[in-house]
Amino acid sequence: MPFERNLNSLIACEECGLVVNLPIIHHGHKAVCPRCKHTLTKVSKDQYRTMIAYVIACLIMLVLSLCFPFMSFNAQGLSQEIKLLHAAQMLTTHQNTLLGLLLFTTVIVLPAIYITTLGYLYAKAGKASTRELDGNGIRHCIMLCRVLFYIQPWLMVDVFLVGVLVSLIKIASLAEVSMGSSFWTFCVFALLVVKCLSMVDKFWLWEQFVQNKTVIGVSAGDCHQTGNHQACHTCHQINPSSTDQDTYCLRCHNKLHAYNPSDNLQKSWALLIASIIFYIPANLYPMMYTVSLGKSEGSTIMEGVTLLWQLGSYPVSMVIFIASIVIPMAKMLTLTWLYSQAKKSQTEKSQAQKSEPESLNESLSKLKIYRITEFIGRWSMIDIFVVAILVALVQLQNVMAIYPGPAALSFAAVVILTMLSAMTFDSRLLWPVSSRRMPN
Repeated sequence: MPFERNLNSLIACEECGLVVNLPIIHHGHKAVCPRCKHTLTKVSKDQYRTMIAYVIACLIMLVLSLCFPFMSFNAQGLSQEIKLLHAAQMLTTHQNTLLGLLLFTTVIVLPAIYITTLGYLYAKAGKASTRELDGNGIRHCIMLCRVLFYIQPWLMVDVFLVGVLVSLIKIASLAEVSMGSSFWTFCVFALLVVKCLSMVDKFWLWEQFVQNKTVIGVSAGDCHQTGNHQACHTCHQINPSSTDQDTYCLRCHNKLHAYNPSDNLQKSWALLIASIIFYIPANLYPMMYTVSLGKSEGSTIMEGVTLLWQLGSYPVSMVIFIASIVIPMAKMLTLTWLYSQAKKSQTEKSQAQKSEPESLNESLSKLKIYRITEFIGRWSMIDIFVVAILVALVQLQNVMAIYPGPAALSFAAVVILTMLSAMTFDSRLLWPVSSRRMPN
């Protein structure tokens, strides 16, 4: 069956702002923006039962991951065994409560909430396809949909798994490391979470509970620069244009934010500058302290990379170098360039159209760079998760022990602030100001 929709179902592309009239979408197909090629919506085959099956499998794997030993460490006749929760607990024990809370939240709590909410919403969507939900049921689903898409960017299960593998290789030369049964179930859990994320479609899910409402005066080919509408980034509903600051979406009732280049750039710049400030102590202070036979020695990020290279662990050294040095610096430099280009574009076009609009290819290139930058930013958290695993696992008193350093919290702040800066930035600023209607 095709995806049911209104005959005049319009959607505004969240990447470039173009208003598009959605075609009939059949199962297994998707609709893309004709200007920037961003996926607007997609419909998977047998959507309800497939997602619920994945959700149940996810929850089973998560429970198993928490119940059994995760990893064990053996050196010089002394051994240490940990469960998954011990990684967050040990960070709290060593006066790094914020890091422990970050790990616990992004790896266990938020994924559990996300998967449970996803299963509930898809079960309700299946019922809504056969019979109409009452008012309370719809309001409840609207609230849960908002929660679902707020927490989605902060799921770090896959990043944590890579961090575990890196820490495993990092200490394999120092002692015997064994993987517990929970490690293997967590691997399956991580893969299932990634699969669920790839299947979720924001517009399709909202349509199951509250259909897209038609707004008079808005047609395909309009964009955010025409000023006749406001697009909701939460549910993709097109709303009438309003000068009132307290304007709420017709469908999800979330507060709307008007297209304001100056205000958006100020917020994005503020978060980016804050991340640059935190990046300085993150590289100057030790990321972790290693105790061997009673002697304590601290190592910065770069020192850790150099040591791994000297020990012959070239792949691990490269992974840490790319994730902890290259990616944060590249992301901060790229965001700086993108924000400067956005400011330059808006300023030039606001001065009585002195210069020609930027070409479509230039805007598309900038948008691709922005998408890549936003995607890879979260992977810098690998180094934090490596420290967490090592701190939890290597605790053999004065014989051998690892403790978190002051740089760990600063580096986590760098990752979070750069993510927030990229998410705050309105990618529509990368498109040239034009009074002409765009082709649909």
